[in-house]
Amino acid sequence: MALRCRQFGWYAALSCGLITFAAYSAPPASLLAKAAQADAAQSEAARPAAAQKTEAGQFEAQYRPLIASYCTSCHSGEKPGGDLRLDSLSLELTDAANRQQWGEVARRLENGQMPPAGKPRPAKEQIEAFVNWLAPRLRVADAAARDVEGRVVLRRLNRVEYENTICDLLGVEVELKDQLPADGSADGFDNAAAAHHTSAFLMEKYLEAADTALNAAIANRPQPPPSKTTRYSIKDVHPVKTTTEDVYRFREDGEVVCFCSSEWHNVWVSPFYPREAGRYRFRISASAFQSEGQPVVFRVTETGTPLTGLEGLVSYCDALPDKPTVFEFVRHMQPKTTIAILPYGLAGANTVKQTGGEKWEGPGLAIQWVEVEGPLNEAWPPDSHRRLFGDLQQQTFGIFNFRDRVEVVSGQPLVDAREILAKFTRRAFRRSVTEEDVEPYLGIVQAKLGEGYTFENAMRAALKGVLISPEFLFLRELPGRLDDFALASRLSYFLWSTMPDEELFALAEQQKLSQPGELRRQVERMLSDPKSAAFTESFVGQWLGVRDIDTTEPSHLLYPEFDHLLKVSMIRETELFFEEVLRNDLSLTNFVDSDFLILNGRLAKHYGIPGITGWELKRTPVPPESHRGGVLTMASVLKVTANGTTTSPVMRGAWVLDRILGMPAPPPPDNVGAIDPDIRGATTIREQLAKHRSVESCAVCHVHIDPPGFALESFDCIGGWRDRYRVTGSGDSVVVEGRRMPYHLGKPVDPSDVMPDGERFADIDEFRKLLLRDKPQLARALTSKLLAYATGRAPGLSDREAVDEIVQRISQKNYGLRSLIHEIVQSEMFQTK
Repeated sequence: MALRCRQFGWYAALSCGLITFAAYSAPPASLLAKAAQADAAQSEAARPAAAQKTEAGQFEAQYRPLIASYCTSCHSGEKPGGDLRLDSLSLELTDAANRQQWGEVARRLENGQMPPAGKPRPAKEQIEAFVNWLAPRLRVADAAARDVEGRVVLRRLNRVEYENTICDLLGVEVELKDQLPADGSADGFDNAAAAHHTSAFLMEKYLEAADTALNAAIANRPQPPPSKTTRYSIKDVHPVKTTTEDVYRFREDGEVVCFCSSEWHNVWVSPFYPREAGRYRFRISASAFQSEGQPVVFRVTETGTPLTGLEGLVSYCDALPDKPTVFEFVRHMQPKTTIAILPYGLAGANTVKQTGGEKWEGPGLAIQWVEVEGPLNEAWPPDSHRRLFGDLQQQTFGIFNFRDRVEVVSGQPLVDAREILAKFTRRAFRRSVTEEDVEPYLGIVQAKLGEGYTFENAMRAALKGVLISPEFLFLRELPGRLDDFALASRLSYFLWSTMPDEELFALAEQQKLSQPGELRRQVERMLSDPKSAAFTESFVGQWLGVRDIDTTEPSHLLYPEFDHLLKVSMIRETELFFEEVLRNDLSLTNFVDSDFLILNGRLAKHYGIPGITGWELKRTPVPPESHRGGVLTMASVLKVTANGTTTSPVMRGAWVLDRILGMPAPPPPDNVGAIDPDIRGATTIREQLAKHRSVESCAVCHVHIDPPGFALESFDCIGGWRDRYRVTGSGDSVVVEGRRMPYHLGKPVDPSDVMPDGERFADIDEFRKLLLRDKPQLARALTSKLLAYATGRAPGLSDREAVDEIVQRISQKNYGLRSLIHEIVQSEMFQTK
């Protein structure tokens, strides 16, 4: 028995009562792309042969000699420069690869990047004539292909979107993304359609994830697990009771003062150790002790999860001096896990124990008690169960180790199954459904009942089939203008990284969502919703690369001050800065330079800005003497654009060209090796790059890449300001707070350079001023990044005019970021496939 998936043109098969993919020889995106190429070729072939011959003749007679004279000396042969071979590149523009390469040629000629400085160049008029001849033909060919396939090939939900969608669809809190293979990335984002592939392995993982989700959603207990509230004293937890180090002070009423921040004194609340997953409310009463009026920062983590970035972290908190404060949070806990508490910035255990906790005079964290309430269940069966089965009755179906197990039963199973599936598929498929849509899944129920399955297990099989169907896993978009349901999904996955809510569904059903005024109202509503935090986390994490902050670990010899609180503060600074610009519709030029920072005590200390304490991050004016402001000087960005020991102007320069200016540098030739850093300090990176740039083939790109990279050389691997390099070799000794550091100070930093147009700058401050001269290009670059994220594909040649129109409109609104989001959503690019 087979099911034809009409919208996608490929097949699924009903196997063992579940829908599984049968044809893997060509994934759906590949099939569509091939069909589109064939149709575009037919469209091109339909043009009069005389016209095609005339254009080919004109190119060969007028422009091929131009290319041969000025370009093919580098871009030819077996190893052409930039992997671009022009001596044999065909003008057959129905081929997507050819269009892309000719588009790159047009872009570089137009930007003046080619031919490179020092090489013979054609007259300006010749370049303009060729670009003006080529560009419209590329746009026509691009538009012809898009008429058939749309801008974007078939998009699959990425791991984050899948997990969020399952949780919102079923009303559960369940971790699924780590069960799935890592997503690919294209155009800088992991929601790009071109990066997504479907395989038998992936489908197996989807089946496992569907089982996990349904098990979490369906209640098979007759009653909820009993909820209770228990208050614990830290003196009774295992790490405190069993330690042999005298680092605690025990006070009245069970209060314990923790005086050290050593990781092995991370106090986990051992008496709380739930057998099953559930939501719990935690309350921690704590205060700063002997802290001279300053707060003591402490962290709360969940055991069982590695502490990397924000993973495993509940929060950092500020314990106020001598005044117990109750910190309350609700968290979904996995089985056999608990929470742990550790103060930050206190002395080490080896120091405290020399004096002993009872006599220690330094600051500490006083914990009066920890209270746990739960598991929390507002109703039973829970909302997740009722979303699926409504008020259908349950009966006991005990098994050997679960005697009181219950299952949903039905007196009219096919009638109830049809009603359940109609409601479920509407939300799962994110559109109105017909009886024809529901019929295959109803057939699963009928088949399973015939095999002797209970009603609930037959329904589980059908629900699992829905959750692995292409209508659920892929975003249903047909070529042309999106219908209101497809528009609702595109909008929701753009701003929330999850499925549309009921308000969006209702507007789509009424065909009102696409009305400009309503669309604007919905964007405002969605940006004001807490779920928009997913947009900040996902877009900023990928646009600026902050998601990769754990890719490298700074050397403990060169950067001993780097710690987890600093890393978390780096991430939150960047996210909260973006939210501040977005919330207040501030100019996107703030990403290059701003008059405010988002700081807490740890970041302020790192940036050398006095007068700020505590964990909470707040908006702070940039001090006059500071070189901070904008994302270029944020520690998160500076860390992800360096390795653990040294900085590279090449890496940072390429990052600025791509993420900020929207002019990515080409990849280096295969035969050019990387520059090995000299952490001993004998040679600076500028001296090493000078030799590199003396090679003609390297200088072509490095004249664009190196200047922004050198502008950032005043910032080290973890974003700290420096005038001299830290080295492990000979140099001046460094003493910080009475401690001699394991590194030395080497040669001075030189952050000056020359821009490709001859403009000189002395440091990061002058460099940012140069960038701000071209606000439209900054806006164009960010617009392109947002469009790539929002639609699943970066703007192409035929989109340039549309992008320029968006930039022109937001220029009248001071380039406001919120205004830019509105213009993108109102654009034809966003509202068409």
